[in-house]
Amino acid sequence: MTTRVIIVDDQAMVRAGFAALLSAQDGLEVVGEAPDGEEGVALCRRTHPDVVLMDVRMPKMDGLEATRRILSSPGVADRTRVLMLTTFDIDDYVYEALRAGASGFLLKDAPPADLISAVHVVAAGDALLAPSVTRRLIAEFAQRRPAGGGKPALRLNALTDRETEVLTLVARGNSNAEIAGQLFVAEQTVKTHLSRVFTKLDLRDRAQAVVFAYESGLVTPGE
Repeated sequence: MTTRVIIVDDQAMVRAGFAALLSAQDGLEVVGEAPDGEEGVALCRRTHPDVVLMDVRMPKMDGLEATRRILSSPGVADRTRVLMLTTFDIDDYVYEALRAGASGFLLKDAPPADLISAVHVVAAGDALLAPSVTRRLIAEFAQRRPAGGGKPALRLNALTDRETEVLTLVARGNSNAEIAGQLFVAEQTVKTHLSRVFTKLDLRDRAQAVVFAYESGLVTPGE
């Protein structure tokens, strides 16, 4: 199946470069480009892409607000995943984008192979949280905010002990294979537990699960 991609970035050179790179790959099709968040939202609603490459800082509407609108649009949020494009000086926006439902982020100066891989990962329904820098960022911003108590912590009561254990290991940056090894279970069993966690906590994917784990106090930065 072909993965349909749109690129939302206010720099024409960036859009052109990403479009040329992705269009040259088998199984990827760039179906549109937009220079700002406002046009990006409209384009997404028209084209129903699988993946949106979304810049954070743009005129008219930034990537954060555009992500919120895209992922709250009926008929779009069910199939579309947002991959944020960022630089280190705007990491706070990245954290908020993950909370809004973005499936991960990628630095703009990442190697071409990383961009291609990221699109495939996100399109498959996974979250781009493998790089250790992502875990450090989420931990850093979670540390700035009061965690534990309130509704997020109460929602943890819906999980079984094993589901809580799996969520904890996910938040610490472990892959499904690593979790399976630590818990002495099959990797498919880990996937089943994680799917139940998503359903019970009303989470889109691994990215939101990590953010939730920090904000609920289940995992403490530096553990």
